[in-house]
Amino acid sequence: MAAEAPPAGLSPRTTGSTCLHPLSELLRIPLDQVNFVACQLFALFAAFWFRIYLHPGKTSSEVRHAIATILGIYFVIFCFGWYSIHLFVLVLLCYGIMVTTSVSNIHRYTFFVAMGYLTICHISRIYIFHYGILTTDFSGPLMIVTQKITALAFQVHDGLGRRAEDLSAEQHRLAVKVKPSLLEYLSYLLNFMSVIAGPCNNFKDYVAFIEGRHTHMKLLGVNWKQKGFHSLLEPSPNRAVIQKLCVTLVSLLLFLTLTKTFPITCLADDWFVHKADFLTRLFYLYVVMQAAKPKYYFAWTLADAVNNAAGFGFSGVDKNGNSCWDLLSNLNIWKIETATSLKIYLENWNIQTAAWLKCVCYERTPWYPTVLTFVLSALWHGVYPGYYFTFLTGVLVTLAARAVRNNYRQHFHSSKALKVVYDVVTWATTQLAVSYIAAPFVMLAVEPTISLYKSMYFYLHIISLLVILFLPIKPQAHAPRQPRTLNSVHKKKTD
Repeated sequence: MAAEAPPAGLSPRTTGSTCLHPLSELLRIPLDQVNFVACQLFALFAAFWFRIYLHPGKTSSEVRHAIATILGIYFVIFCFGWYSIHLFVLVLLCYGIMVTTSVSNIHRYTFFVAMGYLTICHISRIYIFHYGILTTDFSGPLMIVTQKITALAFQVHDGLGRRAEDLSAEQHRLAVKVKPSLLEYLSYLLNFMSVIAGPCNNFKDYVAFIEGRHTHMKLLGVNWKQKGFHSLLEPSPNRAVIQKLCVTLVSLLLFLTLTKTFPITCLADDWFVHKADFLTRLFYLYVVMQAAKPKYYFAWTLADAVNNAAGFGFSGVDKNGNSCWDLLSNLNIWKIETATSLKIYLENWNIQTAAWLKCVCYERTPWYPTVLTFVLSALWHGVYPGYYFTFLTGVLVTLAARAVRNNYRQHFHSSKALKVVYDVVTWATTQLAVSYIAAPFVMLAVEPTISLYKSMYFYLHIISLLVILFLPIKPQAHAPRQPRTLNSVHKKKTD
């Protein structure tokens, strides 16, 4: 959320460029946020230039890799100054692991080094340097780079260190069978399109985009001839970019108005904690948490638009033959706001991070995958206590919601009227539950979190525990689908 800018005449507390300080003072928005938006807008124009004038049909992949990397490094230094050294150290350190470590251990060493370095930076930024709100936060790009580094390490391990028949269909599709060169590695991690705000993407998709194979691969994957296409025409991202920029503009306006009207600090006010009745607190909590969303909608949608403008993010065509540019989308706002279960909500929020967590943890962990995935997500986000309140509460509520759904959902599908009632009730329950779960994530500290939950009587914790303890565990209507390995696919074809 936007904070008050420092008084005029005082030097801004940032390690990045200060050339936009007058604009920061004029808008009364912290300089690091002004630098971020300026870089992303410049990246948007650079992306159009990159797609048109450095098209893979007339420019070599080496030049495209080099230009994307150089621009990305410049943006990082502009925004974060000497703190960008952390990013470069981690990238070079993990490339050293990539080229020197055996493929049987490359994923383990890379994961522990990257997550360890990220955690040390989180701790030092918060508890050693005591960053103020106007001091540059370099953890965002470091978190994105950590995702890419670890995902690539696992994909190299899948491609070179495991048998093809032991891989799931998705792991086989993303497996990297040749270790990347230094230029490819730097370009993938530091390219100007995603180095500031992401999103995380897969190495094979990125290299295909740089080499000009990206859209053709996606069209071939959807039987383009059956869709009525007679040649592999390159789809234009312009319409998708314009639509996403409109969403970005609306999100920015909401951020500058709604978020300032209902700041998260309202949840620690004496009126909220001690005077308001429970239902008022519940409603006000929902409103405040809704007001906290536009900044995420703004940043993620703008980042998606930047990648699309460069020609990256094409996912195929829909049933009507329209181009889809959602390969890198990090959220689906409509599905988030209409979600009728915690599962649907999480599937459409921070989508690329969820895909990363699935890639490096959930589908590879033999024990307690849900719990360990929540723990890894909390650790990746940082070391603020509020993160751990959110993710531990999330585990509890997820297990309870699953138990309720398995026991009662089938009773509401006997008629259309009952299904509507079920959808309305589950929508309201989901939205209120998410507000309750996510509040510590934005409050960060222990004291306001405990104060909030005490004022809410820990109601969702208590209900979830009672459901888990006393509701009979019923199997799902169908057996959970196992990951599809190449063996299972082959067996199905030969049966």
